[in-house]
Amino acid sequence: MPDPIAAPIPEPASRDAGSLPALYLGHGAPPLLDDPLWMAQLAGWSANLPRPKQILIVSAHWQTAPMALSATRPVPLVYDFYGFPQRYYDLQYAAPGAPELAATVKALMPPSEPVIERESRGLDHGAWVPLMAMYPDADIPVLQVSMPDLDPEHLFEIGKRLAPLRDDGTLIIGSGFMTHGLPFIGEYFAGKAGAPAWSVDFDRWAAEALDAGDLDTLFAFREKAPGMPYAHPTVEHFAPLFVTLGAAAQPDEKPKTAIDGFFIGLSKRSFEAT
Repeated sequence: MPDPIAAPIPEPASRDAGSLPALYLGHGAPPLLDDPLWMAQLAGWSANLPRPKQILIVSAHWQTAPMALSATRPVPLVYDFYGFPQRYYDLQYAAPGAPELAATVKALMPPSEPVIERESRGLDHGAWVPLMAMYPDADIPVLQVSMPDLDPEHLFEIGKRLAPLRDDGTLIIGSGFMTHGLPFIGEYFAGKAGAPAWSVDFDRWAAEALDAGDLDTLFAFREKAPGMPYAHPTVEHFAPLFVTLGAAAQPDEKPKTAIDGFFIGLSKRSFEAT
């Protein structure tokens, strides 16, 4: 495989950040960094956005209550994956901390939503893998926030609380995977082309619900979406989508699809909401 650090990546746009969209993206795993197409898609997406002043990211890989914030000083990354070549565990993404953003996030939450700081907690791969593709210079302050639970409507309300950050140049990212049926894709790991029907059906359903702005249907994805529970045997990779939609100014308006297609049978669908 090519060295992911050596992969050519376009420079991000240098436009000043104003009100930014909220993003939902599929973050893959470290091998994403060796996929030229996916790297180009993520890099091209960020290059066409105003350059953010700071990034607030919600990853599928951090669920803890009460809501928690990652370190605002340099700490090691979280290598929360297993069985990969050593070179992936040697990767670094030394983005600056964002202490002022952490204070603002805490201030935006109501008393019923306490927020704690975990000063030893680094970025997990749901954060640093896509950011390495999108902002490889690691020169934009990054803060990660946990999901306190997996309730769609609660996560949507958290997103609404965070929405004002967009007006100050903060890029809010929900990082998950549109389908994530890892127990059911062994043959696709082995090189089978295409995607299983449950992944295609769920992806199509989600795209249609998003395009229609049908929040109630999306909230009820466990019961209403075709392909369940194969598409999401556990739902943490779909859940960040609701923070993204909550952070959008018009969450019931059609989002802009930035990336679609499939990787080892899983939907890469990623979008921005304004």
